[in-house]
Amino acid sequence: MARRMDKNLFLTVFGTVFVAEIGDKTQLATLLYAAERRGEKWTVFLGSAAALCVAAAIGVAAGEAAGRVLSPRILRWIAGLGFIAVGCWTIARS
Repeated sequence: MARRMDKNLFLTVFGTVFVAEIGDKTQLATLLYAAERRGEKWTVFLGSAAALCVAAAIGVAAGEAAGRVLSPRILRWIAGLGFIAVGCWTIARS
Protein backbone atom coordinates (compact mmCIF):
# COMPACT_ATOMS: atom_id res chain seq x y z
CA MET A 1 0.00 0.00 0.00
CA ALA A 2 1.46 3.36 -1.03
CA ARG A 3 1.91 6.04 1.62
CA ARG A 4 1.13 9.68 0.92
CA MET A 5 3.90 12.22 1.28
CA ASP A 6 3.59 14.61 4.20
CA LYS A 7 3.59 17.94 2.33
CA ASN A 8 4.23 19.98 5.47
CA LEU A 9 7.27 17.88 6.34
CA PHE A 10 8.52 18.15 2.75
CA LEU A 11 8.18 21.93 2.74
CA THR A 12 9.80 22.24 6.18
CA VAL A 13 12.79 20.12 5.16
CA PHE A 14 13.08 21.85 1.78
CA GLY A 15 12.95 25.33 3.31
CA THR A 16 15.38 24.52 6.10
CA VAL A 17 17.96 22.87 3.84
CA PHE A 18 17.56 25.52 1.14
CA VAL A 19 18.20 28.38 3.57
CA ALA A 20 21.09 26.50 5.18
CA GLU A 21 22.76 25.90 1.80
CA ILE A 22 22.52 29.47 0.48
CA GLY A 23 25.99 31.00 0.58
CA ASP A 24 27.67 28.03 2.24
CA LYS A 25 30.95 26.41 1.20
CA THR A 26 29.19 23.93 -1.07
CA GLN A 27 27.44 26.62 -3.06
CA LEU A 28 30.61 28.71 -3.31
CA ALA A 29 32.64 25.70 -4.51
CA THR A 30 29.98 24.93 -7.12
CA LEU A 31 30.00 28.58 -8.22
CA LEU A 32 33.78 28.49 -8.66
CA TYR A 33 33.68 25.24 -10.68
CA ALA A 34 30.99 26.71 -12.93
CA ALA A 35 33.02 29.90 -13.44
CA GLU A 36 36.19 27.94 -14.28
CA ARG A 37 34.50 25.47 -16.61
CA ARG A 38 32.55 27.63 -19.00
CA GLY A 39 30.24 25.57 -21.18
CA GLU A 40 30.19 22.64 -18.76
CA LYS A 41 27.52 23.96 -16.42
CA TRP A 42 25.40 20.79 -16.65
CA THR A 43 28.36 18.64 -15.62
CA VAL A 44 29.01 20.92 -12.65
CA PHE A 45 25.30 20.92 -11.74
CA LEU A 46 24.95 17.14 -11.98
CA GLY A 47 28.13 16.52 -9.98
CA SER A 48 27.05 18.96 -7.28
CA ALA A 49 23.48 17.63 -7.18
CA ALA A 50 24.68 14.02 -6.96
CA ALA A 51 27.03 14.88 -4.08
CA LEU A 52 24.23 16.65 -2.19
CA CYS A 53 21.89 13.69 -2.74
CA VAL A 54 24.47 11.22 -1.43
CA ALA A 55 25.22 13.44 1.59
CA ALA A 56 21.48 13.74 2.28
CA ALA A 57 21.06 9.97 1.97
CA ILE A 58 23.82 9.44 4.53
CA GLY A 59 22.09 11.95 6.82
CA VAL A 60 18.75 10.18 6.48
CA ALA A 61 20.31 6.77 7.14
CA ALA A 62 22.23 8.10 10.16
CA GLY A 63 19.09 9.80 11.46
CA GLU A 64 17.07 6.62 11.05
CA ALA A 65 19.70 4.61 12.94
CA ALA A 66 20.08 7.25 15.68
CA GLY A 67 16.29 7.48 16.01
CA ARG A 68 16.14 3.80 16.89
CA VAL A 69 18.55 4.29 19.81
CA LEU A 70 17.95 7.87 21.00
CA SER A 71 14.81 9.85 21.72
CA PRO A 72 13.92 12.80 19.47
CA ARG A 73 14.53 15.16 22.39
CA ILE A 74 18.10 13.94 22.87
CA LEU A 75 18.71 14.16 19.11
CA ARG A 76 17.48 17.79 19.10
CA TRP A 77 19.87 18.59 21.97
CA ILE A 78 22.78 16.94 20.16
CA ALA A 79 21.98 18.80 16.94
CA GLY A 80 21.55 22.12 18.75
CA LEU A 81 24.80 21.73 20.66
CA GLY A 82 26.52 20.77 17.42
CA PHE A 83 25.32 23.96 15.72
CA ILE A 84 26.42 26.04 18.71
CA ALA A 85 29.85 24.36 18.68
CA VAL A 86 30.31 25.07 14.96
CA GLY A 87 29.23 28.69 15.50
CA CYS A 88 31.70 29.14 18.38
CA TRP A 89 34.47 27.52 16.36
CA THR A 90 33.68 29.81 13.39
CA ILE A 91 33.77 32.92 15.59
CA ALA A 92 36.98 31.80 17.33
CA ARG A 93 38.73 31.38 13.98
CA SER A 94 37.94 34.99 12.98
